[in-house]
Amino acid sequence: MAFIESIDRNQINLFPNTLDDYVSEDNPVRVIDTYVDSLNLEEIGFKTYSGNNA
Repeated sequence: MAFIESIDRNQINLFPNTLDDYVSEDNPVRVIDTYVDSLNLEEIGFKTYSGNNA
């Protein structure tokens, strides 16, 4: 039977844990993100997924 290796616990991550780690605090994209979050997307015509097939 072959030896099974697991993930090295000391391995450094290749990417940051979150996308926020890529974007600086003063980046203009944060304004756009805040604006989009303030919109009522259903009112504009977007459909939201409810998890049901109906």
